[in-house]
Amino acid sequence: MNASSPPSPTGRARVRRRVSGALALAALLGGALTAPAAAADDEPAPAPEQITNGDFSAGTAPWWWTANASAAVTDGRLCTDAPAGTADPWDVIVGQNDIPLVAGETYTLTYTATSTVPLSIHTNVQMATDPYTSDLSATDRIGTDAVPVTHVFTATTDRDAAQLAFQIGGGDRATTFCLDDVSLRGGAEPPVHEPDTGSPVRVNQVGYLPQGPKTGTLVTDATTPLPWTLRAADGSAAATGTTVPGGVDPTSRQNVHTFDFSAVTATGDGYTVEADGQVSEPFSIRADLYDTLRGDSLAYFYQNRSGIAIDADLAGEQYARPAGHLGVAPNKGDTDVPCQPGVCDYRLDVRGGWYDAGDQGKYVVNGGIAVAELMDTYERTLTADGAESAELGDGALRVPERGNGVPDILDEARWELDFMMRMQVPAGKPLAGMVHHKVHDAQWTGLPMMPHLDPQQRELHPPTTAATLNLAAAAAQCARLFAPYDADFAARCRTAAETAWTAAKAHPDVLADPADGTGGGTYEDSDVTDEFYWAAAELFTTTGQDTYRQALLASPLHGDTDAVFPADGGMWWGETAGLGVLTLATVPNGLPAAELARVRSVVTAAAGRYARQTEDQLYGVPYAPAGQNYVWGSNSQVLNNMIVLATAADLTGKAEYRDAVLRGADYLFGRNPLNQSYVTGYGERASENQHHRVWAHQSDPALPHPPPGSLAGGPNLTAPTSGDPEAAAKLTGCAAAMCYLDDNGSYATNEVAINWNAPLAFVASYLDDAGDGAGPARTCRVTYASHPWNTGSTTTVTVKNTGTEAVAPWSLTWLLPGDQRLGHTWSAELAQYGRTVTAAPLSWNRTLAPGASVDFGFNSSVSGPAADPGTVKLNGRACTAG
Repeated sequence: MNASSPPSPTGRARVRRRVSGALALAALLGGALTAPAAAADDEPAPAPEQITNGDFSAGTAPWWWTANASAAVTDGRLCTDAPAGTADPWDVIVGQNDIPLVAGETYTLTYTATSTVPLSIHTNVQMATDPYTSDLSATDRIGTDAVPVTHVFTATTDRDAAQLAFQIGGGDRATTFCLDDVSLRGGAEPPVHEPDTGSPVRVNQVGYLPQGPKTGTLVTDATTPLPWTLRAADGSAAATGTTVPGGVDPTSRQNVHTFDFSAVTATGDGYTVEADGQVSEPFSIRADLYDTLRGDSLAYFYQNRSGIAIDADLAGEQYARPAGHLGVAPNKGDTDVPCQPGVCDYRLDVRGGWYDAGDQGKYVVNGGIAVAELMDTYERTLTADGAESAELGDGALRVPERGNGVPDILDEARWELDFMMRMQVPAGKPLAGMVHHKVHDAQWTGLPMMPHLDPQQRELHPPTTAATLNLAAAAAQCARLFAPYDADFAARCRTAAETAWTAAKAHPDVLADPADGTGGGTYEDSDVTDEFYWAAAELFTTTGQDTYRQALLASPLHGDTDAVFPADGGMWWGETAGLGVLTLATVPNGLPAAELARVRSVVTAAAGRYARQTEDQLYGVPYAPAGQNYVWGSNSQVLNNMIVLATAADLTGKAEYRDAVLRGADYLFGRNPLNQSYVTGYGERASENQHHRVWAHQSDPALPHPPPGSLAGGPNLTAPTSGDPEAAAKLTGCAAAMCYLDDNGSYATNEVAINWNAPLAFVASYLDDAGDGAGPARTCRVTYASHPWNTGSTTTVTVKNTGTEAVAPWSLTWLLPGDQRLGHTWSAELAQYGRTVTAAPLSWNRTLAPGASVDFGFNSSVSGPAADPGTVKLNGRACTAG
């Protein structure tokens, strides 16, 4: 999988810096010092010094500094006066050029420094010219006391003229930065990264549902079973057993055992598991474990909105900030954005949307899957048994639109949908109806960087077929979901979707340039077959039009489980056909019964495969990439596979799928090789230094950690060779599931992204809806019988109470497929809002006693039998069909 953003600005000085002629000439004079002779005791001589005049005894040469600063040697130190009000760290640099590096050699950089105003500086050893690729990129906190700083790094390639750059800008106040005793020598021992994994007893640090599976993993050298004890908070033994030796786990190279305490159902907090003389992190057993995660995971999106001030009353004081990218100086903004040179002759207002990831770019192909999965989270409440709509409804979430009569989760989705529609090429222009792939800074955005202080020019990048189809799919879903709440916006979404589809069909192979990676991720995609399938599925489900049905049936992806939900991967922004399959499987759409069964079998076949992975793997994770090739953002792959499992559970009610979702949650919240919860604020050992421009406490203590509910990307086998300097320094040779650093600089393993938090929000909702984990009990049966006539059909609905308690008053809800509209109704109060139908009793049939039935009916505008409505809910709970 491609990165959600390529190498971070922490690793490069993204802006060329001009040095005065005299300083440039002085820089040419630098060279390596001669190594001293060996000591008398025959100890090896130190490696040659690569820094010239590192003690400043010879004045300032060959050191240089940017033209906006002044510097001089004072008391044997090079002291640089940095002006106030600079925006980026690299706005003020002190450096030295012409430093030779040898590929594979490990170097030690040491220095001491002070600053009259405490600040975080960026210390880079890098190319001296664009693209400023770094071998060392570190953030150092410098204060008024001189403290030695040491960094050890390995050069990735031979460099004849590398650059040491101390980036000291980005401060509101002027400061004097003094540097001394700078040394860079080879011959260091490569650093050996020993991750702090805490206890070898690995559990879900949040906890377990009372009726759900409860499994854990023990890392041990033992090869025979070991006793384990589950202890309550008071230390008493709640259960005992013996472990099951599992051998060496290939994802971690750890010898492990597993243990199972699923028989324990007593609720409580402070449980621990003791085994092999070690004790796990504490956890709970209760039904409300994920009550706050649903809201926290969705609050992530509000806090990453562009073009709106983030309100302290909603986000908390430490996360409040002014609106970003609205064109208020020094910010050039997104309200009047030109294209890259040569791309177009117009400018667009593309304000709004969500910042994509750790950077502040906005990408349609990443926004598409993210906003779709948020809408899926809401749409599930219309179709799935036990799905709670109130928790996503108006006033339930932390969004500024609460109280407007629209479900809050749809308000959040609208913020991104509006942006995506703004990215559409205007009528009358070349490629009209297509969608620009992305918008971001001309160069990489700094780290840290508040969005309202970003001074760079924003640029529109060329339209692509992939981006166009993302809009077609997401806007089609928007059209059906917003119809009950805002008919005008729903119509705007439908028009945008149909226009985008037509444009994509006319231009089916306009692909993103894989070299277009300056300032933002490329998001290149050479195969858009999956996007065509997804868009056709959403458009057909919304409109019922045969054009889109034919496109679905003609697609080579239709009915192909391996292509849509691969065994060794899952859905991601580059493989989106699965989103269409999940919609077709769950939302009434007018497919013939045989085709609907075929689509649902694709979902259950994939879910069965992912469920087996949770049973076969020693850490219970529903993700088994070939060769243990954990990809960039592997945690999102885990979550997207969990969405497939959750959907299969909703469709079938089978516990095997539900239990596999819960085992996936165990992995994410601590039952993994690193004993790490990957969600901020959840678990004793949770990630807290994810890569982000604003949530960058590790880089600048004045900034906050990410808020609760922020998902870290997770282990990435390719991280050491991705350009991520932290991963290159610490993770070379790592086992797949161990290739992770909770470090603000490690964008390849620890970034956050909208398309990673979106499946977290879906799964959090599912987990919170799961209650005690036993699964919902259905206490009603609905028969939906349709009789066609020339221009429509007549449908009779029979509802039977199969439970043991009376239901009074009763209320039935379901979805009509396509553009079907109600006509004459009888024996109930029926109302239609978009595709949603509600039926309420009349005065004489208000009570539905145990074993009793009620009949009502309606005429509709569809000629031929009305399609299966999918899930029908009685007072919010799904009924059995037939």
